[in-house]
Amino acid sequence: MPVTFSAEDFDRVFDATVVRRAQSLMALGFVKDVTLKGDTIDGVVEDMDGTRRTTTITPERKGSRISFAERECTCGERGCRHLAATALAALAKFPELRKQAPKQLIDTIIPARERPPAAQAPRVRQTGRRPKAANIAPLAMPEAPEAGAMVLDRKAVPLLRLRRLQGPDEFNRSRMIDVLTLDFDYGGVRVDGADEAQFIRVRSGGQIAFIRRDPAAEAEALDLLRPDGFVQMRVADGKSARGQRVLVFRGPEAAAKWHHFVAVRVPELTALGWQSHIDANFGPQLAENVGNIDVTVEDGEAGTFSLEFGVEIDGERHPLLPILENLLAKGGIEAAQIVEGEIITSLEDGRVIKLPAERIKRLLAVMGDLIEAAGRTADKNLVLPVGAAATVLELEDVLTTSWQNAADIEAYVERFRGEPDIIPVIVPPEFKGSLRPYQQYGVDWLQHLASHGLGGFLADDMGLGKTAQTIAHICVEHGEGRLTSPALIVVPTSLIANWTAELAKFAPHLKVEVLHGIERHEKREQLDDVNVVVTTYTVLTRDIEAMKQLPWHLVVLDEAQAIKSPEARATRAVCMLKTTNKLCLSGTPIENNLDELWSQFAFLMPGLLGDRRSFTKRFRTPIEKNGDPLVRGQLVARIQPFILRRTKQEVATELPPKHTILRRITLAPDQRELYETIRGTLYETVREQMAERPLAQSRVIVLDALLKLRQACCDPRLVKIGENKGTESSAKLDDLMEMVSELIPEGRRILVFSQFTSMLDLIKPRLHEAGIAFVELRGDTRDRATPVQRFEAGEVPLFLISLKAGGRGLNLTSADTVIHYDPWWNPAIEAQASDRAHRIGQTKSVFVYKLIATDTVEERILELQQRKAELASIAFADGAGMAFSAEDIDFLFGAEPPPSAARAA
Repeated sequence: MPVTFSAEDFDRVFDATVVRRAQSLMALGFVKDVTLKGDTIDGVVEDMDGTRRTTTITPERKGSRISFAERECTCGERGCRHLAATALAALAKFPELRKQAPKQLIDTIIPARERPPAAQAPRVRQTGRRPKAANIAPLAMPEAPEAGAMVLDRKAVPLLRLRRLQGPDEFNRSRMIDVLTLDFDYGGVRVDGADEAQFIRVRSGGQIAFIRRDPAAEAEALDLLRPDGFVQMRVADGKSARGQRVLVFRGPEAAAKWHHFVAVRVPELTALGWQSHIDANFGPQLAENVGNIDVTVEDGEAGTFSLEFGVEIDGERHPLLPILENLLAKGGIEAAQIVEGEIITSLEDGRVIKLPAERIKRLLAVMGDLIEAAGRTADKNLVLPVGAAATVLELEDVLTTSWQNAADIEAYVERFRGEPDIIPVIVPPEFKGSLRPYQQYGVDWLQHLASHGLGGFLADDMGLGKTAQTIAHICVEHGEGRLTSPALIVVPTSLIANWTAELAKFAPHLKVEVLHGIERHEKREQLDDVNVVVTTYTVLTRDIEAMKQLPWHLVVLDEAQAIKSPEARATRAVCMLKTTNKLCLSGTPIENNLDELWSQFAFLMPGLLGDRRSFTKRFRTPIEKNGDPLVRGQLVARIQPFILRRTKQEVATELPPKHTILRRITLAPDQRELYETIRGTLYETVREQMAERPLAQSRVIVLDALLKLRQACCDPRLVKIGENKGTESSAKLDDLMEMVSELIPEGRRILVFSQFTSMLDLIKPRLHEAGIAFVELRGDTRDRATPVQRFEAGEVPLFLISLKAGGRGLNLTSADTVIHYDPWWNPAIEAQASDRAHRIGQTKSVFVYKLIATDTVEERILELQQRKAELASIAFADGAGMAFSAEDIDFLFGAEPPPSAARAA
């Protein structure tokens, strides 16, 4: 027999308040299950919010008393209502547990048909501790139907009433408050939903009858109201000491929530068969007329301006900023209450207002980062740096804009407005070159920006003459007498020779100095009569303390993606330079993610894209993670005035076509075995690392594993692990040799690119064996000019080039064939390499071959290349970006493509 317990035992453990709550849970059907196994009682109890708790109680005899020492609930409390409800339900369900209980407790938990007749009810032993009946606060139960009494079963119809009652507000002050009460209609008989009686006493045909309430249906009705976020409380009604149960909304948006509930939820519930009644005095006041929404722009202290937002309500202008802040704090447009295309919100005085949802959505998209970055005045204006002036243009599309005492900021904003009026300029005759029409427009555009003190990003395709346009721009500045201090050109080390040669060719009248090598310190002290200074990112970073002291008329960053990392020393260095004008040159402003764009514009136009944190929140996350077209359009609109991009297809129509051919290669059996061994072994290591730490911290291990896979595709001899012993076959190298052996006799002139210089070292012996003459260019090549001259002169038919060393700064228009031995992550880098041949001056069709090992990481790199190309194109108002993720890693190692990749394909 299990250990039995009495009401005294029960009351000793559980507080009276807990018991009352437990009774409510049981009466409303929230005890979902209770079982008895030996002495142990197990239960499942649901909270009012739908959370399920698992309980365990084991009664144990301690002398003459019973202890509930062994009790647990998943809520973590030892004396909770869930445990009490479980014990009550067990007493009701299992008679063998009952020892003694007061009549009130029996009435509460034991159906009448299971109770002994009243005359035989056990006597209740009173103690001096406290009166049990009062503390237990039993449910208001009428006498249960006697044997033979008529019991009626009727459907429970929820009756929802919205009314105003006297009750406590949020600060516990007595007020008239809006409430919801829930009653139930049983065939014309109405019962208070808070009444905990199980039967309703009625007269039927002159006789006393009882209607059995349906606790499951009533609990289901309450469930339907839970998502609305009501707070339950009791208010005095004069009928019950406990008061009447009501549901209320709390918080600053309570009025708007009531309006939404009446407009949306009441019709929904009525459609489900509910009855509803709204008292005449219920509800918050609705503003009759919402008029103009505007923003006032005003000049601020030096380098700042202010924005003040307002909305006309019932003929009076009210601050709009607190309303917008509240909407953003609640989760933005996604969390707003929208009815028939209007956002329902409220004023500080409690009035409900309706605002056009689409218009507010566009406004909130602009406001988020402004509120974060702005300072405040006493009038709750937003005080912003002048660098954020472009935002005003976005606001003009949404709000009526009023300019008051704003001459400075209005003049500044005019520079961003619409299509700029580009005035043609005359390039002085000292410029020894002939500019094509699109190049002349590029110089005009650079002059337009410089005249307004704005930076520019010249992002033309490779081979369209960014260098020539920049030199022409410098010549104009010199000719007009504005070049009073040198122009500084910062380049990768490999491009020093190219820039000095181009300057000598196009502007021989300008005095040029190169700051590179040990002698640079002496030269830096003698720049008084120098017009152009060329240096490298490495030198600038080392010498920044001295370089930042010098005045520069113009700073040009060639291959500006060199500062794509905000934390890089080179990025910090260029941002410290003192200059009047700034210019970035790159055909690939974005290679991997939007953070690179922010980094370059932090130099070019500080403040245009906000601080890095707000940029990530406002632009990067919505675009890269969610593909948000609205946010993407806003970013494009903000940077477009400062980026000039022309493709070869648009402007260099005289160029012959470029054909790209994927040449798929099947790995030899022993090479395939090596590849699969490496893949299986390293993928396990990678997954373990990614499970233990974030992807960013696992980067080195992931990239090393992928490197070995790519090397195995190129040639097993590249792999620096033991598994390749005895593996000599390289299907790709064999295929390359077959190709060049066929192409060279046809008169084709070939560029072979590989990112692995060690692969070039494996190719060279095979070329020697085949008697094929070649030249080579790699990162450690001192004399870059000689191999270029020999190839262009036709002395050799083949040029071996490492991708990093030869991907830029070369004109190899005598070539008509480009072979990429191995694919690189970034398609823009490959395109740059291909454009060494496909550029102005080329007269023959160019064939680009990509050697791809089938069913390997190389094939999967091709798909990621497409996704990266889509991300990069955002700077040019085309495409949508996606971020590199852990899913991509799984995909590269041979798992199925992630859903995001499938969407991008």
